[in-house]
Amino acid sequence: MEHLSIDTNGIRLHAVAEGPEDGQLVVLLHGFPEFWYGWIHQIGPLAEKGYRVVAPDLRGYNLSDKPEGIGQYTLDILRDDVAGVIRHFGRERAIVVGHDWGGAVAWHLAATEPDLVELLIAVNIPHPKAMPRVMAKNPLQWVKSSYMAFFQIPELPEKAMAADYFKTMVGSLVSTSRPGTFSDEELELYKEAWAQPGALTGMLNWYRALLQGSMHQTPDRKITVPVRLIWGIGDQFLSPMLAKESMNFCEDGELVFVGEATHWVHHEQAHILNMLIDRFINEEKADVL
Repeated sequence: MEHLSIDTNGIRLHAVAEGPEDGQLVVLLHGFPEFWYGWIHQIGPLAEKGYRVVAPDLRGYNLSDKPEGIGQYTLDILRDDVAGVIRHFGRERAIVVGHDWGGAVAWHLAATEPDLVELLIAVNIPHPKAMPRVMAKNPLQWVKSSYMAFFQIPELPEKAMAADYFKTMVGSLVSTSRPGTFSDEELELYKEAWAQPGALTGMLNWYRALLQGSMHQTPDRKITVPVRLIWGIGDQFLSPMLAKESMNFCEDGELVFVGEATHWVHHEQAHILNMLIDRFINEEKADVL
Protein backbone atom coordinates (compact mmCIF):
# COMPACT_ATOMS: atom_id res chain seq x y z
CA MET A 1 0.00 0.00 0.00
CA GLU A 2 1.10 3.52 -0.83
CA HIS A 3 0.67 6.34 1.68
CA LEU A 4 -0.28 9.67 0.11
CA SER A 5 -0.95 13.28 1.05
CA ILE A 6 -3.82 14.81 -0.90
CA ASP A 7 -4.49 18.56 -0.99
CA THR A 8 -8.21 19.13 -1.25
CA ASN A 9 -10.69 21.84 -0.28
CA GLY A 10 -8.06 23.88 1.57
CA ILE A 11 -6.78 21.03 3.75
CA ARG A 12 -4.49 18.02 3.45
CA LEU A 13 -5.76 14.47 3.83
CA HIS A 14 -3.63 11.41 4.48
CA ALA A 15 -4.69 8.45 2.36
CA VAL A 16 -3.69 4.92 1.46
CA ALA A 17 -3.86 3.69 -2.15
CA GLU A 18 -3.35 0.32 -3.81
CA GLY A 19 -4.02 -1.21 -7.20
CA PRO A 20 -3.13 -0.31 -10.78
CA GLU A 21 -3.07 3.43 -11.44
CA ASP A 22 -5.23 3.02 -14.53
CA GLY A 23 -7.80 0.89 -12.73
CA GLN A 24 -11.34 2.00 -12.07
CA LEU A 25 -11.25 4.35 -9.07
CA VAL A 26 -12.89 3.11 -5.87
CA VAL A 27 -12.94 5.56 -2.94
CA LEU A 28 -13.52 4.06 0.51
CA LEU A 29 -14.87 6.43 3.18
CA HIS A 30 -14.62 5.26 6.79
CA GLY A 31 -16.93 6.12 9.65
CA PHE A 32 -16.70 6.92 13.37
CA PRO A 33 -14.50 6.11 15.22
CA GLU A 34 -12.34 4.46 12.56
CA PHE A 35 -9.73 5.74 10.08
CA TRP A 36 -8.41 4.40 6.77
CA TYR A 37 -7.50 1.11 8.46
CA GLY A 38 -11.20 0.34 8.85
CA TRP A 39 -11.07 -0.83 5.21
CA ILE A 40 -8.05 -3.10 5.68
CA HIS A 41 -10.08 -6.16 4.62
CA GLN A 42 -11.29 -4.45 1.43
CA ILE A 43 -8.26 -2.55 0.09
CA GLY A 44 -6.11 -5.52 -0.94
CA PRO A 45 -8.86 -7.76 -2.34
CA LEU A 46 -10.33 -4.94 -4.43
CA ALA A 47 -6.89 -3.92 -5.69
CA GLU A 48 -6.27 -7.51 -6.75
CA LYS A 49 -9.44 -7.28 -8.86
CA GLY A 50 -7.81 -4.44 -10.79
CA TYR A 51 -9.39 -1.45 -9.09
CA ARG A 52 -7.45 1.64 -8.04
CA VAL A 53 -8.47 1.75 -4.38
CA VAL A 54 -8.10 4.86 -2.22
CA ALA A 55 -8.94 5.05 1.49
CA PRO A 56 -8.41 8.49 3.04
CA ASP A 57 -8.32 9.50 6.67
CA LEU A 58 -11.26 11.88 6.56
CA ARG A 59 -11.13 15.42 7.90
CA GLY A 60 -10.50 15.43 11.65
CA TYR A 61 -9.20 11.85 11.77
CA ASN A 62 -5.80 10.25 12.37
CA LEU A 63 -3.12 11.86 10.17
CA SER A 64 -5.39 14.20 8.20
CA ASP A 65 -5.84 17.90 8.96
CA LYS A 66 -8.18 18.84 11.79
CA PRO A 67 -9.40 22.39 11.20
CA GLU A 68 -10.88 24.16 14.20
CA GLY A 69 -14.53 25.05 14.40
CA ILE A 70 -17.69 22.96 14.24
CA GLY A 71 -18.71 24.69 11.02
CA GLN A 72 -15.75 23.04 9.31
CA TYR A 73 -17.48 19.64 9.53
CA THR A 74 -20.80 20.05 7.73
CA LEU A 75 -21.80 17.65 4.97
CA ASP A 76 -21.23 20.24 2.24
CA ILE A 77 -17.62 20.73 3.32
CA LEU A 78 -17.00 17.01 3.84
CA ARG A 79 -18.45 16.37 0.38
CA ASP A 80 -16.04 18.86 -1.17
CA ASP A 81 -13.13 17.08 0.51
CA VAL A 82 -14.09 13.85 -1.28
CA ALA A 83 -14.69 15.63 -4.58
CA GLY A 84 -11.10 16.88 -4.36
CA VAL A 85 -9.84 13.35 -3.72
CA ILE A 86 -11.52 12.13 -6.91
CA ARG A 87 -10.06 15.02 -8.92
CA HIS A 88 -6.61 14.43 -7.39
CA PHE A 89 -6.49 11.16 -9.30
CA GLY A 90 -7.45 12.88 -12.53
CA ARG A 91 -10.85 11.24 -12.65
CA GLU A 92 -14.22 12.69 -13.50
CA ARG A 93 -16.13 10.01 -11.56
CA ALA A 94 -15.54 7.30 -9.00
CA ILE A 95 -17.25 4.38 -7.33
CA VAL A 96 -17.80 5.63 -3.78
CA VAL A 97 -18.16 3.20 -0.88
CA GLY A 98 -18.98 4.60 2.55
CA HIS A 99 -19.60 3.16 6.00
CA ASP A 100 -21.25 4.98 8.90
CA TRP A 101 -20.38 8.72 8.69
CA GLY A 102 -18.32 8.10 5.56
CA GLY A 103 -21.49 6.68 4.07
CA ALA A 104 -23.44 9.82 5.01
CA VAL A 105 -20.89 11.85 3.05
CA ALA A 106 -21.21 9.40 0.16
CA TRP A 107 -25.02 9.74 0.14
CA HIS A 108 -24.66 13.52 0.18
CA LEU A 109 -22.11 13.50 -2.63
CA ALA A 110 -24.39 11.35 -4.80
CA ALA A 111 -27.38 13.56 -4.01
CA THR A 112 -25.69 16.90 -4.73
CA GLU A 113 -22.85 16.12 -7.14
CA PRO A 114 -24.12 13.08 -9.05
CA ASP A 115 -21.73 13.61 -11.97
CA LEU A 116 -18.86 12.65 -9.65
CA VAL A 117 -20.36 9.32 -8.61
CA GLU A 118 -20.56 6.32 -10.90
CA LEU A 119 -22.01 4.03 -8.24
CA LEU A 120 -22.79 4.57 -4.56
CA ILE A 121 -22.34 1.64 -2.19
CA ALA A 122 -23.43 2.52 1.34
CA VAL A 123 -22.67 0.20 4.26
CA ASN A 124 -24.81 0.38 7.42
CA ILE A 125 -25.70 4.02 6.97
CA PRO A 126 -29.08 5.43 5.91
CA HIS A 127 -29.81 8.34 3.61
CA PRO A 128 -29.47 11.49 5.80
CA LYS A 129 -33.18 12.28 5.43
CA ALA A 130 -34.26 8.77 6.44
CA MET A 131 -33.29 9.24 10.10
CA PRO A 132 -35.96 11.84 11.06
CA ARG A 133 -38.65 9.88 9.21
CA VAL A 134 -37.87 6.69 11.09
CA MET A 135 -37.46 8.45 14.44
CA ALA A 136 -40.99 9.78 14.02
CA LYS A 137 -42.29 6.22 13.62
CA ASN A 138 -39.90 4.23 15.81
CA PRO A 139 -39.13 5.62 19.30
CA LEU A 140 -36.54 2.86 19.80
CA GLN A 141 -34.28 4.63 17.30
CA TRP A 142 -34.20 7.62 19.65
CA VAL A 143 -32.73 5.35 22.30
CA LYS A 144 -30.20 3.86 19.88
CA SER A 145 -29.07 7.37 18.88
CA SER A 146 -28.99 8.89 22.38
CA TYR A 147 -25.18 8.95 22.43
CA MET A 148 -25.31 11.75 19.84
CA ALA A 149 -26.79 14.08 22.46
CA PHE A 150 -23.86 13.40 24.80
CA PHE A 151 -21.43 14.21 22.00
CA GLN A 152 -22.87 17.75 21.78
CA ILE A 153 -21.43 18.69 25.18
CA PRO A 154 -18.18 20.69 24.90
CA GLU A 155 -14.97 18.99 26.11
CA LEU A 156 -16.56 16.39 28.41
CA PRO A 157 -16.95 13.69 25.73
CA GLU A 158 -13.29 14.06 24.76
CA LYS A 159 -12.22 13.55 28.36
CA ALA A 160 -14.52 10.56 28.83
CA MET A 161 -13.37 8.92 25.60
CA ALA A 162 -9.67 9.44 26.32
CA ALA A 163 -9.87 8.22 29.93
CA ASP A 164 -7.76 5.18 30.82
CA TYR A 165 -6.19 5.17 27.35
CA PHE A 166 -9.50 5.02 25.47
CA LYS A 167 -10.97 2.18 27.53
CA THR A 168 -14.57 3.24 26.80
CA MET A 169 -13.97 3.53 23.05
CA VAL A 170 -12.32 0.13 22.88
CA GLY A 171 -15.16 -1.32 24.94
CA SER A 172 -17.72 0.12 22.55
CA LEU A 173 -16.07 -1.46 19.51
CA VAL A 174 -15.76 -4.82 21.21
CA SER A 175 -19.22 -4.91 22.78
CA THR A 176 -21.09 -3.94 19.60
CA SER A 177 -19.25 -6.35 17.28
CA ARG A 178 -19.13 -10.11 17.02
CA PRO A 179 -16.56 -11.81 19.32
CA GLY A 180 -13.02 -11.63 17.95
CA THR A 181 -13.80 -9.01 15.32
CA PHE A 182 -11.08 -6.61 16.50
CA SER A 183 -7.74 -8.09 17.53
CA ASP A 184 -5.63 -6.57 20.31
CA GLU A 185 -3.09 -5.47 17.69
CA GLU A 186 -5.78 -3.70 15.68
CA LEU A 187 -7.18 -1.98 18.75
CA GLU A 188 -3.70 -0.61 19.46
CA LEU A 189 -3.69 0.95 15.98
CA TYR A 190 -7.04 2.55 16.70
CA LYS A 191 -5.73 3.98 19.97
CA GLU A 192 -2.77 5.50 18.13
CA ALA A 193 -5.15 7.15 15.67
CA TRP A 194 -7.39 8.51 18.45
CA ALA A 195 -4.33 9.85 20.30
CA GLN A 196 -3.34 12.14 17.42
CA PRO A 197 -3.49 15.80 18.59
CA GLY A 198 -6.96 17.21 18.05
CA ALA A 199 -8.37 13.94 16.70
CA LEU A 200 -11.12 13.37 19.26
CA THR A 201 -12.48 16.90 18.86
CA GLY A 202 -12.26 16.65 15.09
CA MET A 203 -14.12 13.35 15.10
CA LEU A 204 -16.83 14.63 17.45
CA ASN A 205 -17.30 17.81 15.43
CA TRP A 206 -18.97 15.70 12.73
CA TYR A 207 -21.75 15.09 15.28
CA ARG A 208 -21.72 18.62 16.66
CA ALA A 209 -22.26 20.02 13.16
CA LEU A 210 -25.70 18.37 13.24
CA LEU A 211 -26.94 21.30 15.33
CA GLN A 212 -25.73 23.63 12.58
CA GLY A 213 -28.04 21.96 10.10
CA SER A 214 -25.53 19.62 8.50
CA MET A 215 -28.10 16.95 7.63
CA HIS A 216 -30.49 19.55 6.20
CA GLN A 217 -27.96 20.20 3.43
CA THR A 218 -28.97 16.95 1.70
CA PRO A 219 -31.92 17.51 -0.64
CA ASP A 220 -35.13 15.47 -0.46
CA ARG A 221 -35.18 14.66 -4.18
CA LYS A 222 -34.43 11.12 -5.28
CA ILE A 223 -30.85 10.18 -6.07
CA THR A 224 -30.30 9.44 -9.75
CA VAL A 225 -27.01 7.60 -9.20
CA PRO A 226 -27.32 3.80 -8.83
CA VAL A 227 -27.31 2.96 -5.10
CA ARG A 228 -26.54 -0.34 -3.42
CA LEU A 229 -27.09 -0.46 0.36
CA ILE A 230 -25.46 -3.27 2.35
CA TRP A 231 -26.67 -3.71 5.94
CA GLY A 232 -25.42 -5.93 8.76
CA ILE A 233 -28.71 -7.05 10.26
CA GLY A 234 -27.45 -7.01 13.87
CA ASP A 235 -26.57 -3.29 13.96
CA GLN A 236 -27.01 -2.07 17.55
CA PHE A 237 -27.00 1.60 16.55
CA LEU A 238 -29.28 1.72 13.51
CA SER A 239 -32.65 0.05 12.92
CA PRO A 240 -33.24 -1.96 9.72
CA MET A 241 -36.19 0.40 9.20
CA LEU A 242 -33.64 3.05 8.26
CA ALA A 243 -32.28 0.85 5.49
CA LYS A 244 -35.75 0.26 4.05
CA GLU A 245 -36.68 3.94 4.32
CA SER A 246 -33.49 4.90 2.47
CA MET A 247 -34.66 3.05 -0.62
CA ASN A 248 -37.42 5.65 -0.98
CA PHE A 249 -34.75 8.20 -1.86
CA CYS A 250 -33.31 6.15 -4.73
CA GLU A 251 -34.38 5.94 -8.36
CA ASP A 252 -32.21 2.84 -8.77
CA GLY A 253 -31.66 1.26 -5.38
CA GLU A 254 -31.02 -2.24 -4.06
CA LEU A 255 -30.86 -3.29 -0.41
CA VAL A 256 -28.98 -6.37 0.77
CA PHE A 257 -29.14 -7.54 4.40
CA VAL A 258 -26.14 -9.55 5.64
CA GLY A 259 -26.70 -12.08 8.42
CA GLU A 260 -24.31 -12.78 11.30
CA ALA A 261 -23.08 -9.22 11.06
CA THR A 262 -23.48 -6.03 13.07
CA HIS A 263 -22.66 -2.39 12.35
CA TRP A 264 -19.12 -3.61 11.62
CA VAL A 265 -20.03 -5.85 8.67
CA HIS A 266 -16.91 -4.76 6.71
CA HIS A 267 -14.82 -6.48 9.38
CA GLU A 268 -17.08 -9.39 10.29
CA GLN A 269 -18.20 -10.49 6.83
CA ALA A 270 -15.41 -9.01 4.71
CA HIS A 271 -15.54 -11.76 2.10
CA ILE A 272 -19.27 -11.26 1.53
CA LEU A 273 -18.93 -7.48 1.40
CA ASN A 274 -16.02 -7.65 -1.07
CA MET A 275 -17.98 -10.06 -3.25
CA LEU A 276 -21.02 -7.76 -3.22
CA ILE A 277 -18.97 -4.66 -4.06
CA ASP A 278 -17.33 -6.40 -7.02
CA ARG A 279 -20.69 -7.78 -8.16
CA PHE A 280 -22.40 -4.41 -7.99
CA ILE A 281 -19.61 -2.73 -9.97
CA ASN A 282 -19.71 -5.37 -12.68
CA GLU A 283 -23.50 -5.25 -12.87
CA GLU A 284 -23.29 -1.50 -13.37
CA LYS A 285 -20.71 -1.97 -16.12
CA ALA A 286 -23.00 -4.44 -17.85
CA ASP A 287 -25.95 -2.03 -17.63
CA VAL A 288 -23.86 0.74 -19.20
CA LEU A 289 -22.76 -1.54 -22.05
